[in-house]
Amino acid sequence: MEIRDAQKIVLSFEEARRWNLFRESQIFTHLIEEISEIGRWILVREGYKAPGLGHETAEDDVSREFAQVFTLFLQLANRMNVDLEDAFLREIDIMEKRFNKESWRRYMDSSYPKI
Repeated sequence: MEIRDAQKIVLSFEEARRWNLFRESQIFTHLIEEISEIGRWILVREGYKAPGLGHETAEDDVSREFAQVFTLFLQLANRMNVDLEDAFLREIDIMEKRFNKESWRRYMDSSYPKI
């Protein structure tokens, strides 16, 4: 599936439920909430938050959180008339020119802490 197709599916889904009446600020706030769910999952996974010691267990299926974030992101892009596929391809081209691959590989190999 192409990104443009995903945007069309989400738009149709929204319109069928009249969710297209929600404001951009509401969609954006919901998007941030769902991104925070991924953040909580990461904090538990990395041991910063410990289930059973005052913290909730992270959801086992983090893919649902990513899907929710993606859907809300598509909704917001639709609302702002952004063709994400086109915007993404243009941005990757800019980033390829801006961030030299070899320079970054050397930097990461020599300077960035190994995990």
